[in-house]
Amino acid sequence: MNIIEARNITRMFPVGDGEFYALKHVDIDIPAGKLTILKGRSGSGKTTLMNILSALDAPTEGDVSFDGQVYSEMEDAQKEQLRRKEIGFVFQAVALIPIMNAYENVDFAMRLAEPELTAKEVDERIRETLALVGMEERMRHMPGQMSGGEQQRVAIARAVAHRPKVVFADEPTGALDTESGLRVMQLFRNLIEKEGVTIVMTTHDPNLMELGDVVYELEDGEIIDRQIRE
Repeated sequence: MNIIEARNITRMFPVGDGEFYALKHVDIDIPAGKLTILKGRSGSGKTTLMNILSALDAPTEGDVSFDGQVYSEMEDAQKEQLRRKEIGFVFQAVALIPIMNAYENVDFAMRLAEPELTAKEVDERIRETLALVGMEERMRHMPGQMSGGEQQRVAIARAVAHRPKVVFADEPTGALDTESGLRVMQLFRNLIEKEGVTIVMTTHDPNLMELGDVVYELEDGEIIDRQIRE
């Protein structure tokens, strides 16, 4: 079953007196409960595609369906609610709040996404999520007291704490060494198994591409290859 389906996605940007097409008539399916990787060189269009799939940007042509919700039929406020409730984001720059420790960073995101939860429910979920990423022993540490890999694990905990259906991860291992990057990938697989989340990530690291369930390769704004691993 696909949780996201996108058809004929084209994204054009005006450039001077001309036009630049970052995406050209892209069709893509994201299966639920799987790890989908978008690969390609810088400028291939993978981040633009991810932004459109996650309702951060709108295509010039085409449309996206997220779990039956069609973006073109939604108001901006509805898409904002979708991003807050059903989507999580992980970026290469982890963007943890530097004056908050690991627990507080996850807590802040939880309260934005799930304001109706009780303090006890929030606390239990924060501790559960930090344990899932192996950071329960360092929940009171500040970002400056963590390694890059540890910071990224806290960022992942923050992204999944509100139980999103899909997590979008844009080059989540780009600033990490190979060993730390592989740990993040193993963490993604663990989250898919234990939380049932769907993960879509971009990467240009050939060492990580083999770990995806579905791998789409982009070049010059077009999908040139799709691989499905059983």
